[in-house]
Formats: sequence, structure tokens, C-alpha cells
Amino acid sequence: MDKIESVSTPNVDVYRRLLVKVICQLLLDKGANQCSAQCLETLTEMLQAFIVELGNSSHNYCELSGRTMATVGDVSMALIGMGQNIGSLETYLRREPHAPVQMPPQQTQQRTLSLLQAGTKASHPPYVPSYFPPMPDPHAYIRTPTHKQPVTEYEAIREKAACQKRDIEKALTKFLCKTTETNNLFPTEDNMFPLIACNPSLPPYYAALNPTDQDGDEGDSDNEDIEGDKSKEDKQELEIKPNSTTNKAILENPNIDNPYLRAATLPKRTKLTASPATVPPPRSLSRGPSTLAITKTAS
Repeated sequence: MDKIESVSTPNVDVYRRLLVKVICQLLLDKGANQCSAQCLETLTEMLQAFIVELGNSSHNYCELSGRTMATVGDVSMALIGMGQNIGSLETYLRREPHAPVQMPPQQTQQRTLSLLQAGTKASHPPYVPSYFPPMPDPHAYIRTPTHKQPVTEYEAIREKAACQKRDIEKALTKFLCKTTETNNLFPTEDNMFPLIACNPSLPPYYAALNPTDQDGDEGDSDNEDIEGDKSKEDKQELEIKPNSTTNKAILENPNIDNPYLRAATLPKRTKLTASPATVPPPRSLSRGPSTLAITKTAS
């Protein structure tokens, strides 16, 4: 028995095509007649990211006010927070009407689902001899796909999103506290509640463009003296200076369980010596009897 089930495709592709049409209409309004595929894809990604960020910010303002549905005030606050000028929206709305963007129809695909019966056994194919045992029940060897229903409860979705956001922020804060300078929340030296030091840098992208100190470091040459390197390494380990409260706490508490907070130790080099087994034995310099002496003795 066959059953026809109508399955709706995800709306992601539909929304994507709609954004592409909107971008094309905006380009026509600005006087552009042509657009490359890469440029159109980039503008579509930017518009999609802007809309997603606007929706998330509006929803956060809505929940902050104790509501579940966003209003015009929430959208206005989100636009202001994103650095947009909401005063220019009225001028844009009072312009001449634009060509409407048609909504693409939602496509549906039909698939045939065959219901498996536990008591109906399939017959042997033509290439299988008749003396073979009968086929088992179809549900024993035919895969039946099962799909877990997605969680649609508002409370569960918001709780999961809040937990993920909190974990990401906590992990990023811990990483920055271990790699940058920190301030203590309380006037103690245990460094239990570190705070990220606020050191603004303008413009902020200079840190990514300027090379760090480790980029130009080169490895030690093979011709350097091993004993000299060993003395330098020992001297560097003794001259560690605390440049932040985190390093200071590390020096004061050497027994730290966290491996990420331990002080870095450089491996010690050992001088390679040749094995005595590889040295050949010395040759004897004593002179043996001559050939004439051997002949006289034999005679």
C-alpha cells in the first residue's frame, strides 16, 4: 500500500532568492545596470547578516521590557544600537513608489512512502535458487528512516540559546584573561575573579595588521655552543618578570593544578657524545718475522 505525503521544503532557499531580488531592485534604483555574481552574493550576505542582527537585537530589547513580541520601539532601539540613522527612513518612505518584489511560490515535493508489513514476505529474485530459505520480514533488513521532531517550545529554545551564549562568553573571557592583562575584582592576589583590562586601541584593526614579536623569531643555529645556550636558558627562567597580576599569582603559587596557568619551562639540551663501541681498536706496531726467516725455519 502506497501513501502520498506532501513534504514542504525549507524556506531558506525561498528567502535567499527573495533577498537576491531585493538587492537587484535596490541596484536598479541606484542606477546600476549590471552586477557580477560575486558582488551580488556579497551584498546578499551583508543584507542577510544585517537583518539577522536587527531581529536578534529587537528581540533582546523586547525581552528586556518583559514582552514576547517586538514593537516599533524595540526595532528603533536596535537600529540606533547598530549605528543606523532612523531619521532617514521617513525620507526613503516618502519617495516615489518602487516596483513591487514578487514573492516566490513555495515549492512542495511529493514522495511515495511504502508501508512495510511485518507478515508479508518478499519472494526470491530470479537469480536465487528455490531451495534457499525464505526471506525474513521486510522490517528486519529494510531501513526505516525515523526523524526526531524539532523542539518548538519557546521556553526551551530561549533557554538553550541563553546557555550557549553564556558558555561562549565565559570561554572567551577566560581566554582573554589568560592571554592579556587583567584586573582583580577584589583587592586580593588570589586572582579568583579576574576582569579584562580595558585598553582601547584606535583603530582596532591595527592589532591584526602589525606583526607580533614571535613572527620574526628564528630557531637556534646548529653552530651555536650548547653550553652557552644552556646557561642562557637557565638565566631566562630565573629572570621572569610579572607583567600582570596573572603572572604574579603564578610566581607566588608554584603548585598550580591548572596546566594552562603554569609557567613555561624550556627543555634542557644535552651534549651528544660518540659511543666508545664505534671507536676502532688501535693497530699493533710490532714487526713480524720476514719471509726469509720463515723459509729457513721450515727447512
